[in-house]
Amino acid sequence: MGEIGGPVHVIGATGRTGLALCRSLATRGHAVVPIVRNLPRWQVNGTGLRARVADLEHGQAALRAALADATSIVLTTHARHLPALLAAAPPRARIVALGSTRIFTRWPDSHARGVQDGARAFLHSGRHGVIVHPSMIYGAQGEDNVQRLAALIRRLPVLPLPGGGQARIQPIWQGDVTAALIAALEREWDGPHSLVIAGREQVAYRDFTRAVAIAAGIRPRPVVPVPGSVLMLLARLPVPGLPRIRPAEVRRLMEDKIFDIAPMQAQLGLMPTPLATGLARTFTTR
Repeated sequence: MGEIGGPVHVIGATGRTGLALCRSLATRGHAVVPIVRNLPRWQVNGTGLRARVADLEHGQAALRAALADATSIVLTTHARHLPALLAAAPPRARIVALGSTRIFTRWPDSHARGVQDGARAFLHSGRHGVIVHPSMIYGAQGEDNVQRLAALIRRLPVLPLPGGGQARIQPIWQGDVTAALIAALEREWDGPHSLVIAGREQVAYRDFTRAVAIAAGIRPRPVVPVPGSVLMLLARLPVPGLPRIRPAEVRRLMEDKIFDIAPMQAQLGLMPTPLATGLARTFTTR
């Protein structure tokens, strides 16, 4: 790995991943330039870093001005904004963008298609850098993956899961996502690259629910197999007192989401945190 050199411009600094990255970079002594859309929201986060204001959707001139001195840029908002970033960024700036492994789903939605479009634009740009595609991220402050699942487990005597929860997932802890972005910033990329980042373990979703329950101090619930089509219909009916689960989320529970992490380890030098450790940190720092 090399050195980052110069300030790091972080677009989407008020988001979960952007804020975690800004804090980690600042702790390491790196100069950080947060770029945000909502300045008052940024000012209450307590980092003390001076932010610049730009809107990726409505304000190309402001974005270009905010990035005028940039040498390293991290896009932590939705990857559909990559074309706007590419148009505004200085030609020599190194770019690290956050995508999503949702691009590999059998059922692409607007989120997945937006990532696909952004990734395609980046990979045809000739820019130096990388778009990293994380699997399901858990453990960020305010995220609603494991916290919402824990809330559901608390309220249900059994867990109805499509196919009995046999589909496998490979969740990645937020701290590892932050470490991956920093490692990507430190690497000299020749042209545009794409890289999947994922957790260490491939686990059946039913086993994941058990691990979440244990970490949250809840008795694990028995799993009841239910046809996915039935659960998707039920998901359209909000139930008072239960976290809302969308039909598309139910459908995604019916496919394996597992990935080879050897390229991540080779290119970023990152060994992901064990799931049990990441979950323990998640529920002890809430």
